[in-house]
Amino acid sequence: MMKPTQGQTGSQARPQGLSRRRFLAVSAGGIAGSAAAESALAESLADVPPREPGDPMSATSARSKYVDIARVPESTPGHRNVDPAEAINSKTPLQKLVGSITPSDLHYERSHAGVPEIDPAVHRLLVHGMVRRQIVLNMDDIRAMPSVSRVAFLECTGNGWENWKSAPSDVTVQNTHGLVSTHEWTGVPLSFLIDLVGVDRNSTWMLAEGGDGAAVARSVPLTDEIIAEGMLAYGQNGEPLRPAHGFPLRLFLPGFEGNLNIKWLRRLKFGDRPFMTRWETARYTQLQADGHARQFQLRQDVNSVITSPSGMMRIAKGYNRLTGLAWSGHGRIVRVEISTDGAATWQEAELGTALPKAQTRFQSHWVWDGQPTRIVSRSTDEAGNIQPDRATFIARTGTNALFHYNAQQTWAIDAEGNVRNVLA
Repeated sequence: MMKPTQGQTGSQARPQGLSRRRFLAVSAGGIAGSAAAESALAESLADVPPREPGDPMSATSARSKYVDIARVPESTPGHRNVDPAEAINSKTPLQKLVGSITPSDLHYERSHAGVPEIDPAVHRLLVHGMVRRQIVLNMDDIRAMPSVSRVAFLECTGNGWENWKSAPSDVTVQNTHGLVSTHEWTGVPLSFLIDLVGVDRNSTWMLAEGGDGAAVARSVPLTDEIIAEGMLAYGQNGEPLRPAHGFPLRLFLPGFEGNLNIKWLRRLKFGDRPFMTRWETARYTQLQADGHARQFQLRQDVNSVITSPSGMMRIAKGYNRLTGLAWSGHGRIVRVEISTDGAATWQEAELGTALPKAQTRFQSHWVWDGQPTRIVSRSTDEAGNIQPDRATFIARTGTNALFHYNAQQTWAIDAEGNVRNVLA
């Protein structure tokens, strides 16, 4: 059973490791009891379906027909499950995923002019500006260069916009947080390309331009971190990028807002100042609580969400496993805490493998007594950033903004076990 600690700032209870003894103790009368009752009814394997020959081999492996898992299209906050022709994004079903890696076909999608179908044989990347050597590269050139692979998350800056001003109760975690995904990315280190063309030491910015119909282009600051970690990605989870995610080439900048990670990359231009495209003047800016607009808010902050149980689910009295995902653009997740009493007390959760700038799976054991309550998580990264509660976040940011929402997510549970979205 979870042993809570008082308050939000005092010492926290340490997570208790998984073990057979602990699981049976926590789940007594719950899962273990149900399993024992079911086993008493099964005197033999007579009712198990007989073995039968399976389907023949195929070129690709499909999901089981018993697995119902898909993205949901959305137009604007509150407009869900719309006609795909009217959608501006499609969200990852976080509540149905296990582990921390997102399947490539369930990676969230965000585009401004649809998905272009680009022939890699004719695609080109122009690299110019403040460089010693201006070049045009084809995909064979790029794939012949040294490559790296790393697991990291990618998050749309609009993730969480469902909860900016209100808390619709009829939403799932896919609706509230489905614009984030984690993959293994493969490509050419940005640092290699910078050395190859000889970028001028006075160049402090890079313009990245995509090959889509909207001509999305963003100014990227050439910080040491971005130069060291950025890549020209052509691989995703061991295969070429999917068209919706930038095939044949995209810029990937771990930890930085999705729109900066230009898809269908066709041009990089180096200069000594921001290029001030319409995407960083009219679009991706933030109106703050004091009336000023914030520009170039590029890093994704520390975040977490309980994915099960979560919105529109229903739980039973007794043992429940709480699980979710945490991530931060500042680095590795080092702690996730869960409250099952509306943030009055907190218990440290168990973490799975925690990689820098990657989603980390967390879990905890809980025995629900059947009384209405609220559950919430908060995460801490290796830089010491702690995910804020909603009141703190709104006091700092206001409700006129739309991007970079990372306040704690609260789920309310009523006496019947129904789980719904609420504002803390």
